[in-house]
Amino acid sequence: MKTASIAAGSIAGTKLHALASAPMEGARTISANDHIQLALIGAGGQGQGDTKTALEVPGVKLVAVSDCYEGRLEHSKELWGEDIFTTKRYEEILQRKDVDAVLIATPDHWHKQIAVDAMKAGKDVYCEKPMIHLYSDGPEFIETAKSTGQIIQIGSQRVSSKIYIKAKELLESGAIGQLNMITAYWDRNSSIGAWNYTVPLDASPETCDWPRFLGTAPKIPWNAEHFFQWRKWKAYGSGVAGDLFVHLFSGTHFITSSKGPTRAVASGALRYWKDGRDVPDVMLGIFDYPEGFNLNLRVNFVDGGEESEGFLFAGSEGTMEISWKGVSVHRSPREKGPGYTVNTFTEAMQARLLAQYDKKYPPQHTGQSYQNEEMYDVPPGYSDSYDHFANFFEAVRTRKPVVEDAVFGFRAAGAALLSNLSYERDAVVHWDPVAMKIVEKG
Repeated sequence: MKTASIAAGSIAGTKLHALASAPMEGARTISANDHIQLALIGAGGQGQGDTKTALEVPGVKLVAVSDCYEGRLEHSKELWGEDIFTTKRYEEILQRKDVDAVLIATPDHWHKQIAVDAMKAGKDVYCEKPMIHLYSDGPEFIETAKSTGQIIQIGSQRVSSKIYIKAKELLESGAIGQLNMITAYWDRNSSIGAWNYTVPLDASPETCDWPRFLGTAPKIPWNAEHFFQWRKWKAYGSGVAGDLFVHLFSGTHFITSSKGPTRAVASGALRYWKDGRDVPDVMLGIFDYPEGFNLNLRVNFVDGGEESEGFLFAGSEGTMEISWKGVSVHRSPREKGPGYTVNTFTEAMQARLLAQYDKKYPPQHTGQSYQNEEMYDVPPGYSDSYDHFANFFEAVRTRKPVVEDAVFGFRAAGAALLSNLSYERDAVVHWDPVAMKIVEKG
């Protein structure tokens, strides 16, 4: 919708809007024979949180859980009932005929194999971000989705958010003119936020399937920190780029309709958490987009304040800011005149320049007053995660395309992992966002 501020003449005031709070199609009445039977693979913090949200969508039932730690299987029964089937072997879940879809929330290095196995077993897949751990994961993800016809949605929920949908509409309508720069950050200042997750007191090779957890990772002796705090090591996770940058890439690509950057450079280091981890706790990245804008990203795990996130789109006619609560557009009239230094010339020259300027840019008056600020807020308690799951389950029922398929997921994760590649190489790296491939410059 083009508002008055978008068509701005003279500018004044602020206008507030409430984003629509209509329920998703997934919230419609569901018949008894239309229920979706869901299984969770990877029952850590993200997996349990995702499942609780997924089960809020009408017509969804959890029937099975897989995890490599016995304590989480036991807790799954505490949460969802003694009749829940539990196993350390996800293959047993894929063999079950009563499972329609799986939710994958394992460490990153397991995403591809489990998703591929699930699709080949006839299961639809919701896979947490980042979709890939290695660039070689992407093509197999995409090809398997295509060859099996299974639904796969990647779990960067922003592409289902009412906030991001509105931001996309505003940008396309010309609300801020020509986009030239996006600046985004996600900072934290807590130990848990820095991936120092709790290790249970009974952690041992007896309660944890260590060989299965390692999978394709280097074979090392039992290590409880690696098992429960896996994001701190690149053998299992993808660092701040895969954990947090990928959210910002997903949002950027959705709002701008871009397939991704062509050039990237990143810097960072282990500035504070020197606890054995091998991925940075501070990272900054700069990315060039073929559409004509730059993206600047930052993560700082010890920022001296509360957890915070910022997302600012700068255009030729204004700025658009996204927060957890909504989206706002700010516009200020560009200063006009012959230049800052005109008053350093003779009065005769000043008069000639001002006359010339007035002739070229005659004063305009429309008789109207427009808002310089538009704010769009979501209702209290709004959950984009709920909407993302509702979109997924609606696709499972209708077989219509999801909002974040494997191609979108590969492009978002592929762009994010450019940061790690640049950091490791200490060099600029290049990416073909259409072909989804690293471009090696000779």
